[in-house]
Amino acid sequence: MPTGVSPVLPRLVGIKAVLFDVYGTLLVSGSGDISLARAEDRGPAIALALKRAGYAVPKPEAPFGKLLLETIEAFRASLKEKGTLYPEVRIEAVWKEFISIATSREWVGAAGQLESAIIDYECRVNPCWPMPGATAVLQALREHGLCLGIISNAQFYTPLLMEALLGRPPSGLGFDPELCIWSYELLEGKPSHRLYSIAAQHLANQGIQPSAVLFVGNDMRNDIWPAQVTGFKTALFAGDKRSLRWREDHPQAGQTSPDAIVTTLSDLSGLIGLS
Repeated sequence: MPTGVSPVLPRLVGIKAVLFDVYGTLLVSGSGDISLARAEDRGPAIALALKRAGYAVPKPEAPFGKLLLETIEAFRASLKEKGTLYPEVRIEAVWKEFISIATSREWVGAAGQLESAIIDYECRVNPCWPMPGATAVLQALREHGLCLGIISNAQFYTPLLMEALLGRPPSGLGFDPELCIWSYELLEGKPSHRLYSIAAQHLANQGIQPSAVLFVGNDMRNDIWPAQVTGFKTALFAGDKRSLRWREDHPQAGQTSPDAIVTTLSDLSGLIGLS
């Protein structure tokens, strides 16, 4: 969905690594971001996902959506109490607790396949598709010898989704496993600077300084602001109305300007001098 934003494409010289956000950047996302729980009632989608995964659901009308949201918030609150500013959950642990509570209330009966239920639900509420040009630009960057990485608010199914939609797992697409920073593995999400600092350290170990790194993302708060604080060059992806986040009301992100604005992923080739 076009945004009406005009691209800003200065030539960025000396780029040796390109890091990407996933949802809303490499993948078109129905919700514009990763989907854990939202305000709208997703109870029917949860009930259907549970049934498809082999669970007995004697009370499909039960408020599953409200319970899932409450369970996610309880996990996040626990992490905040331990000092995590931007807590991230492991969705498998959340769903295990959620199903345990639902079972105690007799909303759910016989057990099924937990991960299958989670994936089924995610596909129902947050349909995704490859962003136009994603595979082509990754191939071009890979062929020119650039290091590729990911910093993403993600869950266990995110790499699986990339493989299903882009044809290969992240490593097969050229992403360095050490440069794939997934929020669920750290129990901390963007815009935490920690995720970017970890990537910067791995790159420094390869002799690549932050000024030679380009980060590409669709969110000024989650992507551009922390990437710039880390010292990376930044490109705001403004190619899809669903996912573009200016965050003008955020005290830091609202005062931040990206080094470039791209409206198609193919813009990246010219931006860093590949074409």
